[in-house]
Amino acid sequence: MSDMTSPARAWTRWQDWVEVVLGVVAVLSPLWLDTTNTVTWTLIVLGALIALDGLFSLAMPGVVYGEYVQVVLGVLLFISPWVMGFTDMAGAMWSSFIIGALTLIMGLAALPAANTAHRGMAGQH
Repeated sequence: MSDMTSPARAWTRWQDWVEVVLGVVAVLSPLWLDTTNTVTWTLIVLGALIALDGLFSLAMPGVVYGEYVQVVLGVLLFISPWVMGFTDMAGAMWSSFIIGALTLIMGLAALPAANTAHRGMAGQH
């Protein structure tokens, strides 16, 4: 397989790019949503972690645990309205639900490619 089509090629997996964008949207969402201090920091921290893990997965496509981290972060963002008590703030709640669910889906969608990239790198250690 050539380097151009190799699944282990850095900065090419679309699912990870989507994760980065989702994280940035979560970080910036307090700019257009009505939030409290708690909601703002929840969205900023989880969004930043999602974006950073997406960048990590892009840079190191053969590291499978990065995709599992995305799945966990997606779940955390999805449940954050209940855990952090902002189910009464519709915009922030729905943003958390949607961004969290999409992050979870993208993490799961990237797992097969990450596993393939990891197996392809096994002989390079």
